[in-house]
Amino acid sequence: MAATLLNLIICAVTVLWAIATTTAIKGIYWLEQPEFPPSAINTSLFTHVFYAFLQPNNKTYELNISDSTATSLTTFTNTFRAKTAPITTLISINTDATLFALIASNPSTRAIFINSTIHVARTFHFHGVDLDWEFPQTFDQMNHLAQLLHEWRAAIAAESVATCRKPLLLTAAVYFAANFFLSKAPSLTYPIHSINENVDWVNVMAYDLHGSWSNKTGAPAGLFDPESNVSVDFGLRSWIQGGVHPEKLVMGLPLFGRTWQLRDPNVHGIGAPAVGSGPGLDGAMGFFQVMDFNNKTGARVVHDMETGSVYSYSGSYWVGYDDPLTVAVKVGYAQALSLGGYFFWAAGLDTTDWKISTKGKGNLKYIQKIVSGFQNNLLKEFSKSEKSTFL
Repeated sequence: MAATLLNLIICAVTVLWAIATTTAIKGIYWLEQPEFPPSAINTSLFTHVFYAFLQPNNKTYELNISDSTATSLTTFTNTFRAKTAPITTLISINTDATLFALIASNPSTRAIFINSTIHVARTFHFHGVDLDWEFPQTFDQMNHLAQLLHEWRAAIAAESVATCRKPLLLTAAVYFAANFFLSKAPSLTYPIHSINENVDWVNVMAYDLHGSWSNKTGAPAGLFDPESNVSVDFGLRSWIQGGVHPEKLVMGLPLFGRTWQLRDPNVHGIGAPAVGSGPGLDGAMGFFQVMDFNNKTGARVVHDMETGSVYSYSGSYWVGYDDPLTVAVKVGYAQALSLGGYFFWAAGLDTTDWKISTKGKGNLKYIQKIVSGFQNNLLKEFSKSEKSTFL
């Protein structure tokens, strides 16, 4: 069975430049910003757009909707309702983990919060709601999350029947792995049964795996990691092995890179010692900024076969990121796993011609060379042991 899946993955990656993606969900999150209004989103590239973020009030537990927020929500949905191609819109809800834990812990606060999300989504003509709880910290909180999702689904179904409207979508943004194996509570695991039963899908945040908070460089969204389990591959497999239906998994793709300042400019591979963050806001740069950095500094660009990622360096500065090629490989990989789709974080960080979002094809011979390297890496990953299987 593992060999059969391996063949599927290799086939998907090998022909990815020649096929059009048939993935159902092609999402992107949009943060309110005057420099990049929702009308600037190329809707031909996406099926779902998430409005980020709304927040619950810490006293009433209802969503905070000021006059300016109401105007923004109306503008957002009106923008996409005016498009010829249908676009599905969702409100994404985020706040500090402590408030989410409080809301989820009590039946009455759960009901207030849930009813508010449904009311706001319907009032402003959204198609669904998305929970961005980063992250439940205890076993009790995971159990409360399971109950929250169960009651949320029931309320959505009841509202649909009462109003004779199509049920709202219910999604959630989640950790890159099904369990928090890097935390102080390594056995802490998401409520898989509740996710399967109650959400339409989860957005797996398969990025920020490494950053300048570490004293060595790393692939922020590496498909593989030969040294550890901190990789997109391991994270997705953990969800599938944990029991989540693959079609309920949507893979996150970053439209940004993470930067470091090298301790020694002559030591510049993945894992090179670093002394802090490099250029960009808090050690982060949008993809368009990475391209500008590469062009202005004449940075050396390296596609790393071991991790399935790309990085560039110039002088003492080092940037790890995804480019059109690594994204195309990841999409082919996700298709081979029968995932529900992919999403990007976040709108406005791609180039003006959407190089990553369109999964640019580039030079065929060059892509063949890179794909060959990824194939060899896939073969190594799947030959380690039978434990590597997704089944």
